[in-house]
Amino acid sequence: MAAQKNRFRDSFFTLFSEVFGERIATILILLYLSSGILGIGTIAAGIGQYLSFFGIDDILLIELLIIALFWGINLIGITLSGITENLLTALKVIPLVVIALLLLPSVELQNLTPLVPITATGLVTTVLLVYWPFTGFEISTIPVDEMRDSRMVPYALAIVMLVVSAEYLLLNIALIGSVGSAVLAASPAPIATAAALILSRSGSTVAVIGIIAMLSALNAYLVGGSRLLHSTAVALHVNSLTSLNPRGAPMAPLLLIAILSAGILFLTNSFEALAVLSVLTTLVPYLFFCIGAYRVVPGFSKRLITIAGIASCGGLLLLSFLF
Repeated sequence: MAAQKNRFRDSFFTLFSEVFGERIATILILLYLSSGILGIGTIAAGIGQYLSFFGIDDILLIELLIIALFWGINLIGITLSGITENLLTALKVIPLVVIALLLLPSVELQNLTPLVPITATGLVTTVLLVYWPFTGFEISTIPVDEMRDSRMVPYALAIVMLVVSAEYLLLNIALIGSVGSAVLAASPAPIATAAALILSRSGSTVAVIGIIAMLSALNAYLVGGSRLLHSTAVALHVNSLTSLNPRGAPMAPLLLIAILSAGILFLTNSFEALAVLSVLTTLVPYLFFCIGAYRVVPGFSKRLITIAGIASCGGLLLLSFLF
């Protein structure tokens, strides 16, 4: 059992505890786990918005069932979870790129001009919402001991960030430029609305693609959060959270995260509110992670990256509290 309990590395907790001490490390891990739980709630609420596009009323119940479904998938094991993630990723990326390319000929420059004055509060809120889709990339490094070749992780992360940035930029230019920000802002499912206006009877298909995209992110949050909670519990000797099932899945962490994520939805089902809270609770661990990496990672070029991280995370936190 001892060998089984130490299956997952506790690199996050190790870095935090070595640089800041065990007490601060525990607080930072709890904040990071809270951001993941809020992230799952955010995704579930976003799925609910797309379901409302179809006129479905019992949104909360379906959101809870979706969380339960992916809890079951992850409980079966990392192999099924990984296959599910790969399939969902392919199903969301390819159609979104195709839709963006089809919308580009309809882009009008005047649609890219802001219709309302930019305020400090509005700008900060927008930045936090835009920042949210880029959070969670570090989840790929958490289940490293379950990967066939962990040496590919740095290259995979770089490719993911480049692809995601390019796709988001292309999609947003296509959506806003072709339809206009006012129409998109009034819609619970903006991609579906844009496609329905430009491409005949495609709104329902695009709404399904949006749901698939969010299901992929929800699965990733469950994988990363459960592994991190397990490894931290091992480091802190919290035995009630260290058991693994025969397939190597952390049972208690998976269940706890799923229950807390579902509970969040009973407090609020607002995508915007949950997204902002998720970003804020993510930024603090990000900031301390960059500070810790600066102190332990050698090399001038690598430290420049950590300095950029410290500046961006610290700046966003400062702006969020000022406005």
